[in-house]
Amino acid sequence: MKKRKFLTLALCVALICGGCETKQGTGTLIGTGGGAVLGGLLGGLIGNSGTSTVIGAAIGAAVGAGAGTLIGKKMDKVAAETAAQVQNAKVEKVTDANGLSCVKLTFDSGLLFKTGKYDLNAGAKSDLSNFANVLKNNGDCSVDIQGYTDSTGSDAINNPLSQNRAQSVAQYLASCGVPTTQFKNVTGFGSSNPVADNATADGRQQNRRVEVYLYASEAMINAANNGTLK
Repeated sequence: MKKRKFLTLALCVALICGGCETKQGTGTLIGTGGGAVLGGLLGGLIGNSGTSTVIGAAIGAAVGAGAGTLIGKKMDKVAAETAAQVQNAKVEKVTDANGLSCVKLTFDSGLLFKTGKYDLNAGAKSDLSNFANVLKNNGDCSVDIQGYTDSTGSDAINNPLSQNRAQSVAQYLASCGVPTTQFKNVTGFGSSNPVADNATADGRQQNRRVEVYLYASEAMINAANNGTLK
C-alpha cells in the first residue's frame, strides 16, 4: 500500500472576495431521509482500499437520541440547500465518527482543475461561490476538505497535487467570506482511498476528486443536547 501523506493545515488566509457570484444550480442529492443514524459506521470511512479517514468533532459527552435526531434534521436542511446551490457536485448524507448525520460533497477534479494543475477553473469558482453561501448560512457546521488522485504517477507527484487542490478549494471558499475557523482539516491523500477501479479510465476519473464534509461542530452538538438547535 502506498504511503499516504496526511497534513492538517491551520489556514491563515487573508483574501478579498472580489467576484464571488451567486448562481442557482441543481446538484445531485442522495440519501436525504430524516434523522441521525446513531451508532452507525462512518460513511466517511471512505474507499475500498481499507484505509480510513475520520470525520467528526471530538466530543466528551454522549449524544442522546433526541440530540441526534435534531442534528439529523439540521443536516437534511444543509444537504437540500447544498444540492440546490451547487450544480456540479454529488451531495450525499453520510454518518460521521460520532454516529451523527453529516453531508458529503464530491467534486470531479476534472471539473475543478486542468490536468496536473491546481488552479481553479472559472466554472468551478462559480460553484464554489454558491457553496460558500451555504457554509456562511450554516456556521455551526465544521468543514473538512480532502483531495484525491488516481494511481497514475508516483506519490511524489500525487500527494502534493492532491494537497494543493484541497488547499485551493479551501482558499477560494475563504476568499468568498467563509471563516477560516470553520475549516478543521484540509488534506491531500494522493491515490489513497480509491472509490473505483484504477485499471479503467472511468474508475480513474472517479478517483480524481475533491471531497468536502460538513459535520456537526461542538457548538452544534451542545445546542442539540440542550434542545436549542434549529
